[in-house]
Amino acid sequence: MSSDNIHADLLVPLRNVFNAVKCIRDRVRDGESGEAGGEFNLSNFWETLIETVKATSQEATKLSLAFSKSPLPSAEDAEKLAESMQKAVLVMSTVFYWLPKSQGLTLRRAVRDATGDVLDGVVQLLDVILSSPLQSLSQEQLNSTGGVWASCDHFEQLPRDNQAAVLAQLTSYTAVVKDAIEEMEQAQAEIQDPFADILDEDDIAARGNQDTYWSEADRQLMAPCLGLMKASGACLRKMSYAVRTSGRVDTPENTAQLDDLADAARDISPSVDDLALTLYPPMDHSAVELNVSFQVINSNTHALSGCSQQRISAGHLNI
Repeated sequence: MSSDNIHADLLVPLRNVFNAVKCIRDRVRDGESGEAGGEFNLSNFWETLIETVKATSQEATKLSLAFSKSPLPSAEDAEKLAESMQKAVLVMSTVFYWLPKSQGLTLRRAVRDATGDVLDGVVQLLDVILSSPLQSLSQEQLNSTGGVWASCDHFEQLPRDNQAAVLAQLTSYTAVVKDAIEEMEQAQAEIQDPFADILDEDDIAARGNQDTYWSEADRQLMAPCLGLMKASGACLRKMSYAVRTSGRVDTPENTAQLDDLADAARDISPSVDDLALTLYPPMDHSAVELNVSFQVINSNTHALSGCSQQRISAGHLNI
């Protein structure tokens, strides 16, 4: 049998596990977690999940090394490596499905996304091995192996309950809004009309809106828009404080209320970003007005009303 045929035979189990892992990944991305039949132990879940993630990382490393140097594994060993890889990702995804909705949708999404990222990494690694010359460790294969390690290591930083998951989500939203405000304030300081110092007010008004700087009418519109952006950031900070100090996951109702709060806040940072983009010159005032309307709806109707109506502890929150 020729060398090419031997190599082709070695790759058959890798192609099979490649297709299997893609199917598992797609089910995790699109699927639903089941409800625990008996009492669910969150600590046991995390302990078991971390173990399966570490096993997946180890199997990916073994697989990458086996096909990167001489001698190549035998057909039997290649089959065993592929089976071990498939078993590791299957066990990891199965443990993910243990996590019931009653533990919190925000937490479940975080764990699902992290699990999917690991599976994405394994798929990419297998694809690189299948498409690269055997017995050679390419930079792409090194990067793919490192990607699996990074995705697996990320599990150590995941929130361990729904309160922590919602707080992490709100913190990320707050950071996005803070960045948008800082960028807009910096742009205000940098973007100036080069003729503002030598033209009188009537001449400046006649020049109208220019493509590279704000007109006087634009600048008058900036202050209330920035104020609205800052109000959105303040709302998110108050929501974060409420979750941090009063959030509870001791009952399904309290856990679900945290999810409601996260849902209410979800649209705030994207709407702030959209508003900020319309403020750059040349400013379209009609687009600004439209985004301001959306921002008011998102910040006030959803977030503020959501905050005031949530019973996150024994009493009401008033934000």
